[in-house]
Amino acid sequence: MTKEELLPKLKAIIEPYVQNQDGLKKLNENTDFIKDLEINSANLVDVILDVEDEFGIEIDNEAMEKMLTVKASIEIIKAKLSEK
Repeated sequence: MTKEELLPKLKAIIEPYVQNQDGLKKLNENTDFIKDLEINSANLVDVILDVEDEFGIEIDNEAMEKMLTVKASIEIIKAKLSEK
């Protein structure tokens, strides 16, 4: 799955948790979930769980701690999908 295919899926997953709608409109791979979208840490865990369900993958704690930006999240999702 390419980055271009993953980005809209990831955007759909994070959308319900976003506090800053302007940040969501400007979403790109450098977008930071906490700083730019104002997603709190509890909701970040929900995002991770939703990503696991959507893609049928398991994200370990080490990878979870790195999933703070769109780019990092896409890289982790791609890596986990390639392990399947």
